[in-house]
Amino acid sequence: MHTSTTSTNTLMPWSAQDLAQATQGIWHQGYYPNTPIKRILTDSRHAESGDAFLALKGERFDAHTFLAQVQAQGCKVAIVEQPIDGLDLAQLVVADTRLALGHLGTFRRRACHDLKVLALTGSSGKTTTKEMLGSIFSQLAPTLVTRGNLNNDLGVPMMLLELTDQHRYAVMELGANHQGEIDYTSHLVEPDVAGILNIGTAHLGEFGGREGICQAKSEIYQHLKSSGYAIVPKNDDFTAKIEQKTQSFQCLSFGDGGDVFATDIALQPESTLFTLHTPKGVIPIDLPFAGIHNVDNALAATAFALALDVPLNVIAQGLASAVAARGRLNFIRKKQYLCIDDTYNANPTSMLAASHVLSQQQGMKVLVMGDIGELGNTAISEHQKLGKQLSYFAIDHIVAIGEYSQAVSIAATGPVPVAHFETQAQALPYLIEMIKKHQPQTMSFLFKGSRFMHMETLMADLMETL
Repeated sequence: MHTSTTSTNTLMPWSAQDLAQATQGIWHQGYYPNTPIKRILTDSRHAESGDAFLALKGERFDAHTFLAQVQAQGCKVAIVEQPIDGLDLAQLVVADTRLALGHLGTFRRRACHDLKVLALTGSSGKTTTKEMLGSIFSQLAPTLVTRGNLNNDLGVPMMLLELTDQHRYAVMELGANHQGEIDYTSHLVEPDVAGILNIGTAHLGEFGGREGICQAKSEIYQHLKSSGYAIVPKNDDFTAKIEQKTQSFQCLSFGDGGDVFATDIALQPESTLFTLHTPKGVIPIDLPFAGIHNVDNALAATAFALALDVPLNVIAQGLASAVAARGRLNFIRKKQYLCIDDTYNANPTSMLAASHVLSQQQGMKVLVMGDIGELGNTAISEHQKLGKQLSYFAIDHIVAIGEYSQAVSIAATGPVPVAHFETQAQALPYLIEMIKKHQPQTMSFLFKGSRFMHMETLMADLMETL
């Protein structure tokens, strides 16, 4: 992965005055640290001398209860809502530690005057596009890239705290599971380039439909700098609505009919070749990602990069050297078997896209799918739609696991057989027996489901038997 990593001794230090200014906090009883603070963290397990521990509060937890623990570990500074007397801690008292974390992230972002920030969101493809952009920009200068799933109201400011004065670019992934979240995080990152990849069906339940998703994702443009660029998907059902939101900005669109598009697309089992067309010229691309959906991701990454005047040859090289994030269409081979690990998460759109990739593999093709969550009261109907669509794919078998996946087997009207199991433990013997029955035939398996299904566990269990 092309994520820029920062060790604790390369982070920009904080003074007591910086912390108070950023958070509008007050040092309890006037007691404040005289030495620089190397980092701010929210995980008490890692707090040590030189750190400031920020005590978050939630519905089910209160990190203020860990203040004595972090003191015992050598930590001398805490950011709190309620000070606790009797501790050898300098305590900065703030109104809300969650908001204080955001203020600290903004303070750090604004201290980096030579930094260009790219912010992206979408229902699917965010992580892969983020990795592509990290690969492109890290060729030019030190680049901070959102790690893992640090894309929410807590994760985004935590990533901003990792900025150093060496960074020249930051690629920030912004996620949302409620209205207003992207408005908040885009305010923190103050992007120079901001864009939506697509409006799909992820988190459908939280937003009450795709209209609500479009409204939430479009918040990313609300804090775009006036001189910045808005990136717009040209072929989305909601393109017209997104274009209305971006009328006051310079825009670059991607997809058929857009400013950035692809021709001569050659889909291969584990990669894709295409010709990239842009306002700056045309160049062939050898993309180490499978699937037509990853062509869209590469087009989006190109549009983001062009907005900051990255040369085409640098874009092409960055795309060619990008590496998929863990659990995102990773190809794992063992003997005559291929396991495609796409277990990081799932929504209906990404399930179909990954299944297209499976259909291009060799031998017997088996989709092992788990439930898709966060669909609200559309969960049954969305799984039924998938069952009908997937049962006509060019694959040989579907193994559906979970409560909602039963709807997949019931709705499957095509020629692809579907077996349904409530649990992974029930499905594992069935998969093992399938392999024994078809030995020594080449077989390809795709494992995919929402995060809570932990489909990687079933994949690992099956691979141990191969």
